[in-house]
Amino acid sequence: MAKPNKKQPEKSVDIYCSKCRTQLFRYKKGGKGTLVKCFKERIVQNYVTEACKCPNCASEFARECMIRGAPAYKIIGGKVTTK
Repeated sequence: MAKPNKKQPEKSVDIYCSKCRTQLFRYKKGGKGTLVKCFKERIVQNYVTEACKCPNCASEFARECMIRGAPAYKIIGGKVTTK
């Protein structure tokens, strides 16, 4: 399978925990769809101390996995919101 584009998308989004509204990431998102996965190489700012857990409420919002040969976070549905 093809790897994700090396060129970063122009659009940046802020990703928040839906439970406590704590900011988790600033992410370079491509496309118009909902957020399903976050490639680690596209994360601009990371506010998370422990992987896949919210630093404020400690709820799990994602799972670590490999997607198309690149490390990524697979987002659990309804656990995060974007702006």
